[in-house]
Amino acid sequence: MPDSVVTDSHRMLLAGERVDSASGETFAVENPANRGIFAHVPRAGAEDVDRAVKAAVRAFESWREAPPRERGRMLLRIAESVEAKTEELARLIATETGNALRTQARAEAGLAADIFRYFGGLASELKGQTVPLGEQVLSYSRREPVGVVGAIIPWNAPVMLAALKIAPALCAGNTVVLKAAEDAPLGVLMLAGLCQEHLPPSVVNVLTGYGEDCGAALAAHPGVRKLSFTGSTEVGKLIMEQASRRVVPVSLELGGKSPSIVFPDANEDWAVEGVINSMRFTRQSQSCTAGSRLFLHAGIFDEFLDRLVDRTAKLRLGDPLDEATDIGTIINEKQFRKVCNYVEEGLERSDARLAMGGLPPDSGPLSEGYFARPTIFADASNDWRLAREEIFGPVLVAIRWENVEDAIRMANSSHYGLAAFVWSRDIGQALCAAHRVEAGWVQVNQGAGQVLGQSYGGVKESGIGREFSLEGMLDSFTQTKSVTVNLGLAPPA
Repeated sequence: MPDSVVTDSHRMLLAGERVDSASGETFAVENPANRGIFAHVPRAGAEDVDRAVKAAVRAFESWREAPPRERGRMLLRIAESVEAKTEELARLIATETGNALRTQARAEAGLAADIFRYFGGLASELKGQTVPLGEQVLSYSRREPVGVVGAIIPWNAPVMLAALKIAPALCAGNTVVLKAAEDAPLGVLMLAGLCQEHLPPSVVNVLTGYGEDCGAALAAHPGVRKLSFTGSTEVGKLIMEQASRRVVPVSLELGGKSPSIVFPDANEDWAVEGVINSMRFTRQSQSCTAGSRLFLHAGIFDEFLDRLVDRTAKLRLGDPLDEATDIGTIINEKQFRKVCNYVEEGLERSDARLAMGGLPPDSGPLSEGYFARPTIFADASNDWRLAREEIFGPVLVAIRWENVEDAIRMANSSHYGLAAFVWSRDIGQALCAAHRVEAGWVQVNQGAGQVLGQSYGGVKESGIGREFSLEGMLDSFTQTKSVTVNLGLAPPA
């Protein structure tokens, strides 16, 4: 086990330099595959947040004046640097998050490069409008940056989510102070270093610390003009409450309990594969879009479920760095215990049938890490806790339906509304269901991940605002200023 000395690449990025925390405190980063400590990072507090925000405030005055296309070119150069380091970055992601290298981490690193490339190409789209108010009046609007963006991200896809905060904010002319998740800060710190190779000092600042020390101070800092948060609904409410005290705009991408509705004409292998993808089993279902409520028509329930179990059982659970591994580990002991508790509750219920999975292995190599088996419960009610709460682990609940009205009602009977999935060969039928489901993002006959250019976000308690798109960047990271000019009045001599 290493001592608490922090290597330079694991230090925070503040005002263009690698620094330790003001207090000198550090905390350990654990490898969830073997529960060993493999790095230490600084533990930032309020003093570090203050230094970072003040540096970002100073940098904002010149960064906002940089020509948009020049900002875009910098983002494009960052994209090239990230792409060149994809494999190194992917292995770091796999080691600290437990996400499998082949199925998840490598794709995440690649997507981070694509995010910088996408927003780098949008720098010329920061356009205003003219309003026809008459021949003697010129009225137009400008898209202006907000200021310092305080960004807070979770651990499940840390590098991708960091890129999704940094790239659009910078493209729009803002500066950023980002707090990395304490369980997975190393990939984000590496990304910060690649950004700094192409940016002026202080435009991007990255801190490592705990929510109570660092995140709360960032949310409350008077120099922060915009808060962008991805994480749990519970913490999102606290961020929103803090922002309300200063009337600071917020973007919140929060939790989900996504429904997946299978019509009887979709009792085929392609739909089974799609349901597996939508459940994000190869991310240990540590995804807010996971389709963890599976509504199967009664006429195909048993046959479809058998196919689902058979196919899911073929996924290999193992070492995240092994190219043969499909499914890696849960992020930490706290989350691992939470998932186990849900499974135990399901096993104790008389009205729930265990179709596959169960509690984690208690011996052998997999018992050395936070490995959770893909688990499916069947014949369960939509009202029980496992069907209503976000587990953030590989636990799927399959529920029967006979009338489409009942399926839609159950799908919408949730305080969440992030994503949903509909499966049917009848596209008219599928689209009707998609339009009635209360979710910010609905996929029909596919269970893929988010795509750049498509606005993404939730409704109800799943969030506020949109990401992944030009519209999301403009709404989240710019403010509109209207300018009205009287053309008919001659200026004084």
